[in-house]
Amino acid sequence: MRGFGSDNHAGVLPEVLAAIGAANEGHAPSYGHDALTERVEARFAELLGDGARTFMVFNGSGANVLALRATLRPWEGVVLAETAHLNVDEGGGPERVAGTKLLTVPTPDGKLTPALARTRLVRLGDEHAVQPRLLSVTQSTEMGTLYALSELRALADFAHENGMLLHLDGARITNAAAALDVSLAEVTTGVGADILSFGGTKAGMLAGEAVVLLSDEARALAADAMPYLRKQTLQLASKMRFVAAQFDALLGDDELWRRASGHANAMAARLAAAVRDVPGVTITQEVQANAVFAILPPGVADELRENWFFYDWDELAREVRWMCSWDTTEADVDAFAAAIAGACGA
Repeated sequence: MRGFGSDNHAGVLPEVLAAIGAANEGHAPSYGHDALTERVEARFAELLGDGARTFMVFNGSGANVLALRATLRPWEGVVLAETAHLNVDEGGGPERVAGTKLLTVPTPDGKLTPALARTRLVRLGDEHAVQPRLLSVTQSTEMGTLYALSELRALADFAHENGMLLHLDGARITNAAAALDVSLAEVTTGVGADILSFGGTKAGMLAGEAVVLLSDEARALAADAMPYLRKQTLQLASKMRFVAAQFDALLGDDELWRRASGHANAMAARLAAAVRDVPGVTITQEVQANAVFAILPPGVADELRENWFFYDWDELAREVRWMCSWDTTEADVDAFAAAIAGACGA
């Protein structure tokens, strides 16, 4: 059943599969000591800044937990939006594995602001209280919204002025860069971010993410520890060349990431435009990346799910989430929009 459940439901980009196959020739040193991994690490530095240090991992949860472990001491915490993936969808990994206190802030659209973050900067220097050290924002957010570059710069400035680091949870960083029509450097290093969880899977890879140390401070703090922390966090791939091969294809000179993520964004915009005026449908968030959030009339979601898969977001409010991916087609969108209109009696 095709649907709009998650960009994780899509298959693998053909170019990525071909790259995996091409890497499957002969023998190569293990644990990232191969030529392909070295080339991809150099590619990350080329794209994100000369000093960028990249550590590829298996999955997004591992990338986020590793980023926290690399930058936080046991008495330090993370300021983040209440809806952030780190808080609601990591299965308690940050708390259990990283031993980190999450200092959440309610937000109307999934986006932090310096004013909202400031509410958690209390009891500084008090030995009885967790000390805020990391500001973590998701780009694009769990609500499908985007931070403008100016908003990210303001958050980075706020973090640095208060002795903190800025972490970008970039599970959909390629969607954000494509939507903003900027380079990967502009949306990460260029806004003053210190550490990045770079998402590959939702962009069309089989399995693979990366933790990238962007700033001098992050590298001074964590670069020497990262190889050991990656191993200890169970995120060191023995056959690393196959993770690297996927990034090699995604980040190649032809910007496969931009084409794939830009298409997903365009399909979300098409879906939103098609159902926006359907009676009974209320789109609840501005559609800026590859997600559409909507409230449906009673019973409509269940009727639609007889043929299309998607998730509830807020069951009490009847709010649902529709995600588009690199392989969502115009035909998929148009058929689903027609089904929504029909179910709503339009």
